[in-house]
Amino acid sequence: MTDTPDPSANAIGRWENEGGALLCPSIRADFPGIGNWHYLDTGATAQKPQVVLDAMMRAGGVDYATVHRGVYARSANMTLAYEAARRRVAAFIGAASDQEIVFVRGATEAINLVANSFPKTGRILLSQLEHHSNIVPWQLAGYEIDVCPLTADGRIDLDAAEAMLTPAHSLVALAHVSNVLGSVLDAKRAATLAHKVGAKLLLDGCQAVPRLPVDVQALDCDFYVFSGHKLYGPTGIGALWARGEILDAMAPWQGGGSMIDRVTFEKTTYAPAPTRFEAGTPAIIEAIGLAAAMDYVDGIGRSAIHEHEAKLVRQTREALRRMNSVTLFGPEDAAGIVSFAVEGVHPHDVGTILDEEGVAIRAGHHCAQPLMDHLGAPATARASFGIYNDETDVAALVRGLERVKRIFG
Repeated sequence: MTDTPDPSANAIGRWENEGGALLCPSIRADFPGIGNWHYLDTGATAQKPQVVLDAMMRAGGVDYATVHRGVYARSANMTLAYEAARRRVAAFIGAASDQEIVFVRGATEAINLVANSFPKTGRILLSQLEHHSNIVPWQLAGYEIDVCPLTADGRIDLDAAEAMLTPAHSLVALAHVSNVLGSVLDAKRAATLAHKVGAKLLLDGCQAVPRLPVDVQALDCDFYVFSGHKLYGPTGIGALWARGEILDAMAPWQGGGSMIDRVTFEKTTYAPAPTRFEAGTPAIIEAIGLAAAMDYVDGIGRSAIHEHEAKLVRQTREALRRMNSVTLFGPEDAAGIVSFAVEGVHPHDVGTILDEEGVAIRAGHHCAQPLMDHLGAPATARASFGIYNDETDVAALVRGLERVKRIFG
């Protein structure tokens, strides 16, 4: 295979040279999809740095071959690269072994896998702010669901969870960071509460892994799921982490090639984990792109990213608070996300007018309709930040909202 440069080397050097300022213009230039666009929808999907696009192009071009099957050299080399990506994911979230990492299409598939493969022996506790992908799979699998309320500032109320949990609960499944409110879960305490009654804890890490250091062993959770495209990587790839002994006890969910040991018409035996959960030809190019994205993000540092986004969140909330027609949702220390509503204006209209100003936000229920019911709003507008955003994006958002106010009086 061709030599692969470290895609993070230039980014970290530039960040340090420019003092981790808001924001290094040279880092913004790494993202060909940004240009002069004020992209504030990273919570939905992140733009991709050029190094990720290059890694995928190389993997799909001069290096491309299938994995795990070919006896020829390029296939063997691609297999090495694919499994190196698995090791990269394990290192990124602090897993004890790469054999605890299952490649999936995204967090949605990961949760569906657990819902269908983990032995169902009791109730599940969710929270009021969960994404539909952490609600519907459990309903389809037949779980009895209990719902933990929120605190006044939009955090999962773990005091309430403690009172609700009983030995009848086999699972607790919670968002590590809310995709609407940006509130951060005290995941360690959630794990302690779940384990106290004999339940396992699954964390939805989609909004956490792009901006927070994650160590699944330190968090003491049992499952962790996330999607690559929110992590500056490709769509169609994500990961499920589970403790090795849990994965070993779970039955396969999908059948096909690769996940087998021996097949006859009378009986099939299955490969060990994680292979038995990866039926069919895997997302080879996407896995390699995901590893490149992790290199890039770690080159800057997730603590630095979180600090950068926290400054932008504070600036945005301060600016919007000065607009007496704007209602803010979520805690003051939200992680990379600001959700709001403009009095008398539907969020879709807000989003449309902002788009005319070159500002892209998300407007809608954000795949969290139970949370919208709790907030008493059919939808909200959401600005979500990434490493390529800076003060000019906040200023553009504010200018756009001033125009919204002028148009709607």
